Amino acid sequence: MKVKGKKRSWGIAAVLLAVMLAVAGCGADGNGGNGGNGGKSDNVSNNASGGNAADGGNAKEDNKAEDKPLQEVQLVLDWSPNTNHTGLYVARDKGYFEEQGLKVDIIQPGQEGSDAMVASGKSEFGVSVQETVTMARIAGVPIVSIAAVLQHNTSGFASPVDKGIDSPKKFEGMKYGGWGAPIEEAVIDAIMRTVDGDISKVDMLSIGDTDFFAAVKRDIDFAWIFYGWTGIEAELRNEEMNMLYLTDYSDKLDYYTPVLVTSEDMIANSPEVVTAFSAAVSKGYQYAIDNPADAAEVLIAAEPDLNPELVRASQQWLSPRYQDDAPRWGEQKLSVWSNFSEWLFENKLLEAELDAEKAFTNEFLPQ
Repeated sequence: MKVKGKKRSWGIAAVLLAVMLAVAGCGADGNGGNGGNGGKSDNVSNNASGGNAADGGNAKEDNKAEDKPLQEVQLVLDWSPNTNHTGLYVARDKGYFEEQGLKVDIIQPGQEGSDAMVASGKSEFGVSVQETVTMARIAGVPIVSIAAVLQHNTSGFASPVDKGIDSPKKFEGMKYGGWGAPIEEAVIDAIMRTVDGDISKVDMLSIGDTDFFAAVKRDIDFAWIFYGWTGIEAELRNEEMNMLYLTDYSDKLDYYTPVLVTSEDMIANSPEVVTAFSAAVSKGYQYAIDNPADAAEVLIAAEPDLNPELVRASQQWLSPRYQDDAPRWGEQKLSVWSNFSEWLFENKLLEAELDAEKAFTNEFLPQ
């Protein structure tokens, strides 16, 4: 939905269409979103069950002693690998998943998208964002957020300094490049109204996967980016940017992006797998918080096509923001889910109000 300098799967409307089609295609077997998972959850170490994730460190020894096969699960990313995902790679490559009795395959999304794959049971876990989880649940798609990767929204509207866009008012007369999702226009309109701006004077263009830096030189004036990746890349390129963060204009836009998701079926039928996964991932992100330099090297080794300099710089910027002011990594607040869904509803982006308490849970996070 936002231009981030790397490929991301479809915009919200296409994601929801894929989710609904995928769920419709797999729902007839009576097993909900657990498609193909079978009885594998019996292989998970007992140390990872019953919400006792914090005590899961002994699972590796128990697993070896009893020679139990690892539970195989799949995790689908939201877009190309980047430092939002570092804790996931750390959990895999430092053996934290194995300690919890899991073998996790990390894959990139295809045209179907991560939300659809989780909802249909093709993947047990996925990386998503609060806005698509919200819209999916309104559409009756049973996915649930189990952890916030970042505590605060680090996205905003970026433009080269020489374009002079240092206020939303100056969007007027400019070309915006995005994905054509309804939320983009709504967000731009909302922050422009705070400074008496007129969105009808903005030329809204859909540029898809076009690289941000190429686009602002050739086709557009500003775009929606995540500073922790594209903003850091701009610093490394010595390209000065104006950055207007969403959170500077509305508290309701301080939503969780990205989040980790699973299905209601997994929570109901395989809670020990969700607990084990959450324990390992929490340990992975905590490692990245405490050891950003080494965590960056883990990601670089796992994904050698990434720019190592960008990964290292981005990781240093992002690691303190994983947990930020939360009491523990991954914790989510009801107020954040309620405020943003109310904003979406007020801006006619939701057909109904969200039951926010069912959209997320903290119950699987280690204490």
